[in-house]
Amino acid sequence: MDTLLFSRIQFGANISFHILFPTITIALGWMLLYFKLRFARSGAERWMQAYRFWVKIFALSFAMGVVSGITMSFQFGTNWPGFMETVGNIAGPLLAYEVLTAFFLEAVFLGIMLFGFSRVPGWLHTLATFLVAFGTTMSAFWILVLSSWMHTPAGYEMRDGVAHATDWFAIIFNPSMPYRLAHMLLASGLTVAFLLAGLSAYRWLRDNRSDEVRLSLVTGLGLGAILMPVQILMGDLHGLNTLEHQPAKVAAMEGNWDTGGNVPLLLFALPDEAARENRAAIAIPNGASLILTHKAEGVVPGLNDFITEEGEVLHPPVAPVFYAFRVMVGTGVAMLALSWVAIGLMTWRRRGADALPRPILLALVPMTFSGWVATLAGWYTTEIGRQPWLVTGLMTTEQAVADVPAPMVATTLAMYLAVYAVLLAAYIGVLFHLARKSGSATPRPDPRRTGLNPIPAE
Repeated sequence: MDTLLFSRIQFGANISFHILFPTITIALGWMLLYFKLRFARSGAERWMQAYRFWVKIFALSFAMGVVSGITMSFQFGTNWPGFMETVGNIAGPLLAYEVLTAFFLEAVFLGIMLFGFSRVPGWLHTLATFLVAFGTTMSAFWILVLSSWMHTPAGYEMRDGVAHATDWFAIIFNPSMPYRLAHMLLASGLTVAFLLAGLSAYRWLRDNRSDEVRLSLVTGLGLGAILMPVQILMGDLHGLNTLEHQPAKVAAMEGNWDTGGNVPLLLFALPDEAARENRAAIAIPNGASLILTHKAEGVVPGLNDFITEEGEVLHPPVAPVFYAFRVMVGTGVAMLALSWVAIGLMTWRRRGADALPRPILLALVPMTFSGWVATLAGWYTTEIGRQPWLVTGLMTTEQAVADVPAPMVATTLAMYLAVYAVLLAAYIGVLFHLARKSGSATPRPDPRRTGLNPIPAE
């Protein structure tokens, strides 16, 4: 294991830890706005109780995301100086736009959102909630613009080995950006949907049957049932875009070695990169061709096309991409099945959350963080699938890595992993502590100060 591999693992560990928290805050901010607007319209206390509970989780997740994001950004200089030296003229402004248009917006209004409930008029508090939610989405937008550009670069020219922008519109709206952005925003929505449903199921099983818990449980399940089919459609569109612009990644995802038609869909296999074949394969005939080209005889690219005459491999490592893709899809199928069964039972029996049997509630608890599993698996599929390129067709990962001794990188990697393990365990522990601690006896807010329209006092 050399410096390159240790540096890749370290950056992968940092971004894996960091992405967990924006995945929650992006959609949870909009969910909080939804709770606030419903309270403003109806005056029903359960909506504000839901807001009060979930805003605590938003605040904790936001803080964890900020801290881990700062740590991750240092690695551009310490581990990957070649990246900014080559494409800094493009990456630098995009990262700056994220800070100027998103982070500052969130930072300014977060305090009002968290602590201004009884100190500012209701309309201002609602506006602050909206601006924080908007800021988290804008932050995701700029980060995904940069990530997408690294996959499908456009709007630049090379001068003396340095990339210079020629068309910022083409850079921002590069070929894969719309699909990647939509896929990620839907992933955030699904993460929050099952976080709502899972923690609420846990509270329900602990005999907290308050209106707020019922509301959160039903809202989470409903959101998951709606978003999952949309995510499947978006995943299909994203796959077609990837087939056009990054065929080597698609070949690795499908475990397909030779280009051709009538390619089976591998449900399971053991890819053997040395032998250039799959072992113990379980497949659906013509499945990959049907999914990727919508024709049984459609041609799917093969990995063997991405080896040069000199023997240089220009496709990603097959096994990590192959398995990560199946974990993502499998988790999505579980989300779809569980949410639809739960919604079906509630609709059929017409008893709301009371219609859910104990086995469904028990199944929802381990699904609390299923969105994290799917998001990380999808992220690994995307990012490992770009290898050996750091910026596709422009620079390889090896060209960007710092000349640092491998033991030094390995030492800092071990320290990062230890700290992240402790922080992640503490974060999950706090979430379930809040779930156990929060009962139905939530202090009643003053409705005159909380909505868009004043509500007469009792």
